[in-house]
Amino acid sequence: MDLAYIPSPSHGVLYLGPVPLRGYAFCIIIGVFVAVWYGNRRWVARGGRSGTVADIAVWAVPFGLVGGRLYHVITDYQLYFGEGRDWVDAFKIWEGGLGIWGAIALGAVGAWIGCRRRGIPLPAYADALAPGIALAQAIGRWGNWFNQELYGRATDLPWAVKITSVDGGRVPGTYHPTFLYESLWCIGVALLVIWADRRFKLGHGRAFALYVAAYCAGRAWIEYMRVDEAHHILGLRLNVWTAIIVFVLAVAYIVVSARLRPGREEIVEPAAAEDDGITGSDSADADSADAGSTDTAAAGAGSGKGLRKSPGKTGKD
Repeated sequence: MDLAYIPSPSHGVLYLGPVPLRGYAFCIIIGVFVAVWYGNRRWVARGGRSGTVADIAVWAVPFGLVGGRLYHVITDYQLYFGEGRDWVDAFKIWEGGLGIWGAIALGAVGAWIGCRRRGIPLPAYADALAPGIALAQAIGRWGNWFNQELYGRATDLPWAVKITSVDGGRVPGTYHPTFLYESLWCIGVALLVIWADRRFKLGHGRAFALYVAAYCAGRAWIEYMRVDEAHHILGLRLNVWTAIIVFVLAVAYIVVSARLRPGREEIVEPAAAEDDGITGSDSADADSADAGSTDTAAAGAGSGKGLRKSPGKTGKD
């Protein structure tokens, strides 16, 4: 007898009159909102304009949804094309089925279009958005809980998820909640990227590459636990191979990029810099002036002739 487990919702749809409110869709929408909101904060902190992230997301999000669905349908084509299948189901995105690999790949194309229209470097935009994307994935995975999908092997652990549906060949029971594992992992990835970006001042797409590498590291072992139908290559699920390959590419990018373009972009949005009256040469002059001021202060301190406070002045002045 199972004394503790995570219950599954009896159904993933609530009706507001004739309007269906689907849990899966809500999780995706909330995730997108969080990614844009937090990405905007990071973009402004980097010197960009508020609202730019949302403007570019208008391009990136639709492309990402299409890419995610295409990847899922192509890699799991047997679910939609074949005897007893209805190809129209391939368009029913609310029933679940978004491949993160396709979502990121085609979403990047949409972001590139948006960045190009605004004269913004795509790597800088990706760096700002990276932890927000991880948080969006963490939230989005709960959509799989509403649909009773993405669970692992049977278990009697107290945090097992209880599956009650028999649709699609499901067998009721308690299983590893791989959707929960991935959600928690994505939160950890977001925190890692935030910490590393502050500690090492990542730029030129390296914060985004770190997010990709860290996510792939977790996705590989989580994917290995899943029991749903999937294509296998040399004994491993297709998504495990995808995670391994993308991980290697992301790490290679970090290494090569750090050598070719060290440091971080000084200006991420030229229009915002112009509003502030800052140009690339101004930034360099400011750095030189700061260095000169530091040298002068150090020389003054060394000779005992540093600046003194004027009589009657206080720190509050």
